Amino acid sequence: MDTAELAGKHLVLGLTGGIACYKIAELTRLLTKAGATVQIVMTDAATQFITPVTMQALSGRPVYTSQWDARIANNMPHIDLSREADAIVIAPASTDFLAKLAHGRCDDLLSTLCIARDCPLLVVPAMNRQMWQNSATQRNVAQLRGDGVEVLGPDSGAQACGEVGDGRMLEPSATFEAICAFFQPKILRGRRVLITAGPTFEPLDPVRGITNRSSGKMGFSLARAAAQAGGDVHLIAGPVALETPWGVYREDVQTARQMYDAVMHATPDTDIFIAVAAVADWRVDHVSEHKIKKTAGQPLPSFNFVENPDILASVAKLPNPPYCVGFAAESGDLDVHGEDKRVRKNVPLLIGNLGPLTFGRDDNEVVLFEASGKTRLPRADKKLLARTLIGEIAKRAPRVGGDSLLS
Repeated sequence: MDTAELAGKHLVLGLTGGIACYKIAELTRLLTKAGATVQIVMTDAATQFITPVTMQALSGRPVYTSQWDARIANNMPHIDLSREADAIVIAPASTDFLAKLAHGRCDDLLSTLCIARDCPLLVVPAMNRQMWQNSATQRNVAQLRGDGVEVLGPDSGAQACGEVGDGRMLEPSATFEAICAFFQPKILRGRRVLITAGPTFEPLDPVRGITNRSSGKMGFSLARAAAQAGGDVHLIAGPVALETPWGVYREDVQTARQMYDAVMHATPDTDIFIAVAAVADWRVDHVSEHKIKKTAGQPLPSFNFVENPDILASVAKLPNPPYCVGFAAESGDLDVHGEDKRVRKNVPLLIGNLGPLTFGRDDNEVVLFEASGKTRLPRADKKLLARTLIGEIAKRAPRVGGDSLLS
């Protein structure tokens, strides 16, 4: 994780009554690890599920529970606490608390603080499925959204009561991702982004195959950054063990041909295509039906290879292609091979790196190749670099119904 991702942000994290309070311990850890300062405010009901002592230890700041708390110099915590905040996050947000917010009721510190705020408000609902589906709750949530409150979730799944359905609070990692996304400029709002990531796997038999060392981290980081920037992101991933970024639609494939088919199917609905995947150039012309056995004294198996489809070049050749961005993972002479590949693929922007120096790592160093020349970007954490690259792509890609920002 980029530890500076929320540096300089001050959050008021409000806890209301619910068993999901246990998740806020981990959420607080994630937020502080990302550089945010976190001020905990709890309702009386929340203290029945997790103690202020626990939350003070995790946040490193005093916890407030009463609107009469004299530790605030002017005895107005509902004013002072909100004025410092970049945002207020209510997690978990109970059914009762959502109703309070929707109707402007303020009868304790947290609800009064929310009504008196001059910063954005995010709520993370957590309740029984029937409580969530209740028409009164749905009216209240609709009212909050209409009032400009950001509603994160809820999730669906097993609940503490033993029932299964909507109403479960988002997991801490998902809530953290949603909070990070909230603070990012929406430079891709309204644009549909298609991204490929990871390696492909070309089978030789049911258990063996040809692949490469691509971890998929760069592609997944770009998908995350594009979604945080407001893009409608479709991620086509080869075989990798990575979690799907928040707000991203993911489609898993294995072979180059499967990836080609998925990309060509999705391209008509795409504004920007970013080809990050390290696609195998060749596959065997015949995959053995059974495992190829190693037998002493027998000749080594031989294979005939055929060329896989060139996904990026195929998209770039379409009559009305999206804005195409290629990636080149080279082992040397990047300046020569990068520009050569950009021209050969006929794409406006190609991002090159030295594969052996980035595969499997959490950081990367890239060069931007375009007709006007090349631009080197310094080595950086892949999440931070991805955000920078999405900014560069957004400046160059034509806007929906208009020109690029560089025009």
